[in-house]
This record gives sequence, structure tokens and C-alpha cells, in this order.
Amino acid sequence: MAAVESVMVEDWAAVSERLSGRSPQEILEWAVERFFPKLTMATAFGAEGCVLLHMLAEIEPRVRVFNLDTGYQFAETLELRDRIAERYGIEVELVRPDTTVAEYERAHRGPLYVSNSDQCCYDRKMIPLRRALVGHDAWITAIRADQSSHRSETPVVGMDQKFGLIKVNPLLGWTKRDVWAFIVSRGVPYNPLHDRGYPSIGCWPCTRATAAGEDERAGRWAGQAKTECGLHSLDSSQL
Repeated sequence: MAAVESVMVEDWAAVSERLSGRSPQEILEWAVERFFPKLTMATAFGAEGCVLLHMLAEIEPRVRVFNLDTGYQFAETLELRDRIAERYGIEVELVRPDTTVAEYERAHRGPLYVSNSDQCCYDRKMIPLRRALVGHDAWITAIRADQSSHRSETPVVGMDQKFGLIKVNPLLGWTKRDVWAFIVSRGVPYNPLHDRGYPSIGCWPCTRATAAGEDERAGRWAGQAKTECGLHSLDSSQL
């Protein structure tokens, strides 16, 4: 309990300020030194997540990495998990909801993502995530500040009030160009859907390719007033 309390009361704004402008590798090295083995990472196998996996493989490959497998992921995403394991020896854990897709849709008399995508995200992402974070003091995410207006307000390191642990964002200061320059220069495995117009990839029913000039998250929950599933929203409520 004392260790948890120490994490809660530390001046994370000052820590974030010190780390601001540091390279993602330096931020990851700091996180590993500060929190490992109670450090974990969530990845949806986006381009940014693959970059962080490459870096972790060089810094500390024993960091537990998990993916929220909703049951609605693209086949290409799950195949990428296998390629990551082959390349880096990192077996990304699949964290699943308590019900299969068939059971879930049967209970709701059809796919809930059509009528209530917020509830679907909560049931199949948020609840499993809360369970996956238990026992950890910090988690690593792959968000960038330039991806959306509210992500631009995220600190490099800070208390995640929603989940009750520290959130570390090593790629916060990087741009999309930075990410892809790293991938190309090092041959990092990535999702082939990116080459087909999908800059941001989530569950297949709620993700579409984007058109030229569209925001990179425009293909997520297209047609809805929603661009986040709730994992990285600033609101500390359930969604």
C-alpha cells in the first residue's frame, strides 16, 4: 500500500515537465527503471504501438504487453500479433471480455455496436482493461498529441484518474511522419491495412478507410459524434 500511495502523491506534473522533449526511448527507459515489473503496455497494434514494441524489445522485452481482443478485430490485426512475436519474441497477451461475440450479440438481440457503440466499447474494452491493469502501477500507451484536440492536453506522464495508476505516453511529442520514418528505417512490422487507407484501426464494424484530407481518426465510428472508445478520454467517468 505504501508504494501505491507514493505513486499517487508524487508530483507528476514536474516529472512530466522534466521528460518533455526527451526521446521516446529515454521516456521508456525512465518508465522501466521507475516501475518495472509493475509496468504494462496496452496496444491495438497500430503503427505507434508497433514502434513502441520495437523499442521495448531493445530496452526491456519482459514488460507485459496486452491487446484488448474484443472479438471484432480485423484478421490482419491478429496476424500482425504473430509477426511481432516472430520478430521480437514478445508474445502480446490477448485480454478478452467474459462473453464471446456470439454470446454477447445473443444477449442483446443483435450487434450492440449498431445501436449503442458506447456500451459495446465499455463492455468489451473498458471492463477488460480495468481487469488487465490490476496489480500494475503504470501503463504505457501509444497516443500522440497531434491525433486529436483532447489528446493534445495529455501530459507525457501523469496520474490516470480513470484507472488509478500512472499513464506514460512516450510518443506524445511525435508526429505521424516521425512514426512512419521510424518504421521504414528499421523495418518494423505493421498492419497492412495502413496501406489500404486505414490510418487508425480498431474493431472492423466501427472502422473504415479515410479519404484524402480527412483527419486520421475520421474512420473511427464514422457518422457518430465519437472518436474515442473511452480508454484515453479525459473524463474520469466510466466512459
